[in-house]
Amino acid sequence: MTISTRVTDMLGITHPVLLAPMDLVSDGKLAKTVTQAGGLGIIGGGYGDEKWLSRELDAAGAARIGVGFITWSMARNPRVLDLTLERQPIAIMLSFGEILPHADKIKRTGARLICQVQTLEQARDVVANGADIIVAQGAEGGGHGISRGTFPFVPAVVDVAKDIPVVAAGGIADGRGLAAALMLGAEGVLMGTRFYASSEAAGATEAKNRIVAASGDHTIRSILFDIARRNVWPAPYTGRLLENEFTARWRGREAELMQNQESEATRYSTARSANDFKMAGIIAGEAVDLVTEILPAAEIVERTVTEASRLISGASNRHKITG
Repeated sequence: MTISTRVTDMLGITHPVLLAPMDLVSDGKLAKTVTQAGGLGIIGGGYGDEKWLSRELDAAGAARIGVGFITWSMARNPRVLDLTLERQPIAIMLSFGEILPHADKIKRTGARLICQVQTLEQARDVVANGADIIVAQGAEGGGHGISRGTFPFVPAVVDVAKDIPVVAAGGIADGRGLAAALMLGAEGVLMGTRFYASSEAAGATEAKNRIVAASGDHTIRSILFDIARRNVWPAPYTGRLLENEFTARWRGREAELMQNQESEATRYSTARSANDFKMAGIIAGEAVDLVTEILPAAEIVERTVTEASRLISGASNRHKITG
């Protein structure tokens, strides 16, 4: 089954399913697999690690993939964008910063410019500055974001975007989420947590197992992990992760953690290297409730589209409308 939208037409893909560019998780292998399954794989360029990015672009080979960046990280290493554009990706996705300094360079190469937003003000800004596709990210998603809920935020962005197609993100992990997003006016979905728990994702097996076992009730939005990584984001951004012993110890004591940042950051770095997730954070969204097993990424794409197609085609048969 296929679902065709302006997003599939614009990106030259079969299914309106995009891989979220999760830092260090959405690597070349995972991106390539999602693309080969008919979606769009997007490598997580994250904070601009040039060596890692070069290796993962090589791993993706000739697959039509995109690359996503935390936008302000490119100010620290502008070369990562040039390095990426030399590989002729189908799209560049920018999140969390000003797109204006980069938009023209990206679009001149023929790459599509995908911009992720968390507020309507940001949506208006990317509309004015050349976004080809807008990702409306709700706070239910894993990783950094703000506070808007996906369900009311997506149609509001659709209204602001006018002729620019919108992709929904945040709390989407199956065909029900894709069908709902299409009903809200979006023309595709971007999924992170569901693909984190895939066979090909670069995350540790223990992290994937914890996502499968987790409840959305036990995810939190916090700056605790950013403090421990010595990488506190500007307000109002916080990050959603799974609760663990580290959050239980420090939640509500952020100021005290800042005072102990040096010693805790050393412990946290050691825990990350050892895949000790009692302390190290696992970025995951509220959709963990819908993730019940680790699956091949291609199967995730297929199941999502098949379920959405069935729901959409059968919707009129399940509801009686009178009057």
